[in-house]
Amino acid sequence: MHSSEEEGEDHQPLQLTSPQSAERARNVARGFLSAVAARAGAETDAVLLVVSELVTNAVRHAGGVTRLNLTAGPGTVTVSVEDASTTAPQPRRTDAVKPGGFGWHLVHELSADVRVSIGPRGKTVSAVLPLSH
Repeated sequence: MHSSEEEGEDHQPLQLTSPQSAERARNVARGFLSAVAARAGAETDAVLLVVSELVTNAVRHAGGVTRLNLTAGPGTVTVSVEDASTTAPQPRRTDAVKPGGFGWHLVHELSADVRVSIGPRGKTVSAVLPLSH
């Protein structure tokens, strides 16, 4: 995993290739978001949760993450996760006996906008989250 662009004063996007664990993706995202949140006076817990859910879903259901992008905009952060699967995410019915099934619903609940783009090399799931104060 490497950063192709460092987060700078003007909130340059952060791009990571192959963050194969949610924990590692969250840790890198936390560093990116600390500077964004400090300047915006915002909380970023929801963004970290969405990073974790999208990366976990890509690892579990799509064979892994090929790229994670974080981009700060005015009052928002966009989280984009790319993987090699061409299958769109599907909401799962929750089951009291089986763990999981809440991630996709949670991503939609926390995000202002969620989009899925499918191409010949896989898909990108993007979520735009407001930075809360």
